[in-house]
Amino acid sequence: MASEIIINSNEFETRVALLENRQVSEISVDRVKDRGITGNIYKGRVVRVLPGMQAAFVEIGQERAAFLHASDIVLDMGEYAEMLNDEELDNGDGFPVMTASGQAIEDLLKDGQEVLVQVTKEPIGTKGARVTAYITLPGRMLVLMPNLVKVGVSRRIQKQEERERLRQVVSSLKPPGVGFIVRTAAEGAPEAEIRQDMDFLVRLWENIKKRRPRSRAPSLLYAELDLTFRVLRDLFNTDIEAIHVDAKEEYKKLNEFTKKFMPDLRGALTLYEDDVPIFEHFGVEMEINRALGKKIWLKSGGYIVIDQTEALTAIDVNTGRFVGRRNLEDTIVKTNMEAVQEVVYQLRLRNIGGLIIIDFIDMEKSTNRRKVFAALEDALKGDRAKTTILQISELGLVEMTRKRTRDNLASIMTEPCPYCEGKGSIKSLRTIVYDIFRQVRREAPSLDGKRVIIMVHPKVADLLYEEESEHLESLEKMIKKKIVVKTDYNMHQEQYQIMGL
Repeated sequence: MASEIIINSNEFETRVALLENRQVSEISVDRVKDRGITGNIYKGRVVRVLPGMQAAFVEIGQERAAFLHASDIVLDMGEYAEMLNDEELDNGDGFPVMTASGQAIEDLLKDGQEVLVQVTKEPIGTKGARVTAYITLPGRMLVLMPNLVKVGVSRRIQKQEERERLRQVVSSLKPPGVGFIVRTAAEGAPEAEIRQDMDFLVRLWENIKKRRPRSRAPSLLYAELDLTFRVLRDLFNTDIEAIHVDAKEEYKKLNEFTKKFMPDLRGALTLYEDDVPIFEHFGVEMEINRALGKKIWLKSGGYIVIDQTEALTAIDVNTGRFVGRRNLEDTIVKTNMEAVQEVVYQLRLRNIGGLIIIDFIDMEKSTNRRKVFAALEDALKGDRAKTTILQISELGLVEMTRKRTRDNLASIMTEPCPYCEGKGSIKSLRTIVYDIFRQVRREAPSLDGKRVIIMVHPKVADLLYEEESEHLESLEKMIKKKIVVKTDYNMHQEQYQIMGL
């Protein structure tokens, strides 16, 4: 699949988009003010051990303490594979399986103890970062694992001869006391390039080890590469045809980086100098705006609605304006099939993770349900994030999970509405008026003076003086006081103030 990387960089923000066949498939945003910490290595201090949760909180110098589970202290290789996204390992690669069986968290850690940890998940919402005590330093071809001494090879390298060659090369080159994972990008690479990547990672680890005793906990020992270089490293094994960058300084840094680590990409790197902003030229800006909306229209006239909550994401599929040509079942199936592609596309584009519920339109025939489910499974194969999906129910519901390692696009680029406080709606004008009537009846006897002053938003005042004027007069007779309505444009529509005069 032909891919292009579009980089929009300035002094306050870097945005990177991945285009696959000219369509925006992934967007990453890195802001200087709130730069991510995944991959960072810290010298931390245990602040609280929780035997009931088999976990500990570790102070790493962030706003909230990090979460360290017992399984992240004694780790099995399946979890190492998960941390590396597309790198999959099994025990056949020579790794012993290690478990925390019989080892309680209170036996592993004590309050005040200093530990070396690496962030595996960004802080999300009110939750602190998740960390592991098992360190991984990813390079272009290799991943250094200081806590293990074995050599593993990615399952994506399928030729047995090549797997054995790479295992032997890395085993012969590696220093004692550390282990390596051979990444997919190493397939076919000569020994000299592998050695270069290994030397870089070993020097990096030696530098971290030297800094550790000189640093006081909590302190940062190693910061992960910035967004642009991470994207190049992680996407190197895809078919990248071009890298477009619009900032001269970033272009110079990328040129040096590709010259040293990715010579095959040097010819693909171009400096974008047109007057039209780079994200507008490649259609990325339009897709970002589309990805921040709740309703996404399908080409047929149907649409999907995406509701993101803290606990889960609900996606509802509707026929909308699509009426079909033959019968209702065909119309429903065609809408669901089209929605499958858009749903998977939006999950990647918005970087939605966690629990996801997809409510497809009900289908009577089980063969059609299986057809839609098979299409969903097939579409998810192109997603680099790990997904788990359950069979479609008779009601058309699909439950799935998608690995979440950082905040989604909406949480980075939007904030709750100050009017509705994130509810998505506010009280109607009539509801507010009736709330005012009830409060006036309740408080009028205790208010000083012969008049009741109601301070409201102008829209509420209009309703009080027009359609609700009769009820307002009745209320005056009931409380035996004159009611005066005053307006304030600075008030929230739901706000009002009642006082005596």
